[in-house]
Amino acid sequence: MDRSSIKRVFGCLLAAAVAISAVGCTNVKRTDYDILLDENNELRGQLAAIEGERAMWFDTKGKLEQENADLASALEAMKAQGTVNDDGGLNGVSGLSVPGAKLSMRGSDLVVEVAGDVLFDSGQTKIKSSAKRTLDRIAEVLQSEFAGNAVRIEGYTDTDPIRKSKWSTNEHLSFERAFAVEKYLISRGVNTRRMYSAAFGPDKPRGSKQESRRVEIVILGN
Repeated sequence: MDRSSIKRVFGCLLAAAVAISAVGCTNVKRTDYDILLDENNELRGQLAAIEGERAMWFDTKGKLEQENADLASALEAMKAQGTVNDDGGLNGVSGLSVPGAKLSMRGSDLVVEVAGDVLFDSGQTKIKSSAKRTLDRIAEVLQSEFAGNAVRIEGYTDTDPIRKSKWSTNEHLSFERAFAVEKYLISRGVNTRRMYSAAFGPDKPRGSKQESRRVEIVILGN
């Protein structure tokens, strides 16, 4: 092989080596590009998730601020009406009238007491027709004067053991009576989520058995 032939062969080999090197670089660059593209897509996904959470947070924050503003407005309106004081306690005894009931304050709570004998026959839990006027007025007061307050309905009995009633204990009887009042108030439009019943049975007796038998509608102040 002469010198010129050797040069041609060497030139061809060199060209081939350069071509192979170029192909290798292209493959490496393509692999790096794919990795970067995947990372970019992943970061975009994370960013979108963060933006979604951020938007949800702002939405919740806005709703809470609006709810707080509404509650503050309702409280100011109740203060203007004289139904609550600056400490959140109730001022509702003055000016209110509920036939067949006694009104009093217990700390910051307003207590509307209805005698058990006014509401029920002995040992019974069915509300008397004659008592509905009293409960209708209580429902009206709860909706017009104390619409933002929670209400606990407390049932009480005297200390005599139960003998002729289907209720096994005084506690059971006192709960059924409180619950009967709660259901009636619901039927008159008072929101069920505002109220709950509690049974005290003979635990807090009054001066007489007749006074001990009672239901107290407690409008909670604080």
